[in-house]
Amino acid sequence: MAAHTTNYQSTFIEVSEDCPIDHGTEPPIAENMSIAALQYRLIMERPFELTSDDVIFETYALRKGIDADDAAAREEFFSKGQACLRSSQLGKHYGWGILHDAEGRVGLIPRDSAEYTASAADSELSHMRAMRSSRR
Repeated sequence: MAAHTTNYQSTFIEVSEDCPIDHGTEPPIAENMSIAALQYRLIMERPFELTSDDVIFETYALRKGIDADDAAAREEFFSKGQACLRSSQLGKHYGWGILHDAEGRVGLIPRDSAEYTASAADSELSHMRAMRSSRR
């Protein structure tokens, strides 16, 4: 089975063009945490420790009650293509840039920070935007 990946290296995913806010904000925490809230928690608790694949799978595992260390479940999950962090609400709605370091590990950078401005201007990084929420 060929494994798909959502990982990028040395890449900055900038906030989507239609993001409604101009600063990074924490997704609301509710009894049943949203995907965005889970992704936020995983990345903020372990900045530049997890890859995009780790975040995507751990989020899935938490929501489905699967052990995040289950290698067979992870292999099956990535046997099909998965949406990358460009589709995350963190960059589409909550104002977070997502930085992938040279090893593919991810960290969040608030849109209103000097670090965001510097990352957006860094020519050593590949750049892309989070997906737009609307088709317009």
